[in-house]
Amino acid sequence: MKRIVTALTGAALAVGLGAGATAWAGPGRSPADRATARACLEDARRASPDADRAAVREAARPCLEAAGLAGRPRTPEQQAAREALRECLRTVRQAHPDADREERRELARAQGRPPGYDGRCRTLTREQIAAFEAEGRTPVVRFRVPDGSTTFADLIRGPVTFEHTFVPDFVLVRADGQPLYTLAVAVDDVLMGITHVLRGEDLLASTPRQLAVYAAMGVQPGDVAAFGHLPYVMGPDNTRLSKRHGAVSIAAYRQDGYLPEALVNYLALLGWSIGGDREDFSLQEMADAFTVERVNANAARFDVRKLQAINGDKIRALDPADFAERLMPFLQRAGHVAHPPTEAEERIIAGAAPLVQERVGQLTEAVAMLGFLFVDEAHFTVDEEAAARALTPESAAVLDAALRALEDTAAWEAAAIEGALRDALVDTMGLKPKHAFSPVRIAVTGRRVSPPLFESLELLGRDRTLERLRQGLRTATS
Repeated sequence: MKRIVTALTGAALAVGLGAGATAWAGPGRSPADRATARACLEDARRASPDADRAAVREAARPCLEAAGLAGRPRTPEQQAAREALRECLRTVRQAHPDADREERRELARAQGRPPGYDGRCRTLTREQIAAFEAEGRTPVVRFRVPDGSTTFADLIRGPVTFEHTFVPDFVLVRADGQPLYTLAVAVDDVLMGITHVLRGEDLLASTPRQLAVYAAMGVQPGDVAAFGHLPYVMGPDNTRLSKRHGAVSIAAYRQDGYLPEALVNYLALLGWSIGGDREDFSLQEMADAFTVERVNANAARFDVRKLQAINGDKIRALDPADFAERLMPFLQRAGHVAHPPTEAEERIIAGAAPLVQERVGQLTEAVAMLGFLFVDEAHFTVDEEAAARALTPESAAVLDAALRALEDTAAWEAAAIEGALRDALVDTMGLKPKHAFSPVRIAVTGRRVSPPLFESLELLGRDRTLERLRQGLRTATS
């Protein structure tokens, strides 16, 4: 039985999450196997339970659901074991005077030595410890790293060796009794029976420390988890992706109209390929094809244009009813649709969604294109730049002819509307379609870009269409 954990820290949030979850669903998966997406913050003082849950919910759920995996909270037994270990560690008293830590680090740099902890307190006598405590110094618990080196086989990078000269004695428990990441994560791994750890490259340097803690807890070499460190995600300037590059959270991209399956699809491509130059695939296809061995160790560059292209493909592949349902929250957030929507609103959305599905790359774009259908006449406005171009004295005759033609149209259907406008503007006035229909489109939708015109007028209705044409004519002649 295998148990894989994906640690959501740093680069792992972007790449490791998708890869870690889908790796679990690959060939050879046993029904007893389990994958875990675990939010890990290296500093508990920065921890936010709400943010941790949101990160897992927003990013992990599409992968986990595709892989047939369900979230499981920590069991009471695991929590009790963690608390018992924490209480035990609180009784360990080893004084470490850190008041002059920065001075010692500067001295190490000046002498060409690693600037980490210098092992000063390894040989403290009981008298020295008592003296430090009398000064009010509170001790921490450090792990004494032995001489030598640590070598492990990284699932992605191959053999990796760390000389212990560059792995100083590290803190396990703070002076306030709070265990640090290196201890807490190792204990969790043992209690959860983790066999594989997939996480970001930013945690590569912590691996020798984690392995040392395993050994100190009595974990046999054959039971030690296998580690794979996934590549960094870089911004357009080849520096690590961060807030200065714009939105970096999954929730922000979801609010911008990106589908969860598009985000997972694209994030999986950052350091991995399904093969055959394919870039668009389903979550199940990704889960079936994924192997850790095919993950690239090199850093990947985040390209929002490629993400937009994949998102557009995913939107166009949706069933129209599914697309309409996914649009609903965005229309509600914009104030166009009620909570819950009325029957009339649902009818408009069902009719309008197929008109824009092929034309948008993000769900938010559809909201802008469809807003004219939901705004009442008292609040309807026309884009100023579009009005300056199309609602001019030269277009007044076009708008007047369109208004008269539609007033006489008996059946308010797209085909009849198209026939009436073509006859009045193209055949009778001799206008090219672009010049004939542009003033009508802008007067009725308020935008230069809209869903197909004739279907839009049908959805808008006769009375509202005619009223907007009259207002457009007044603007053109004023």
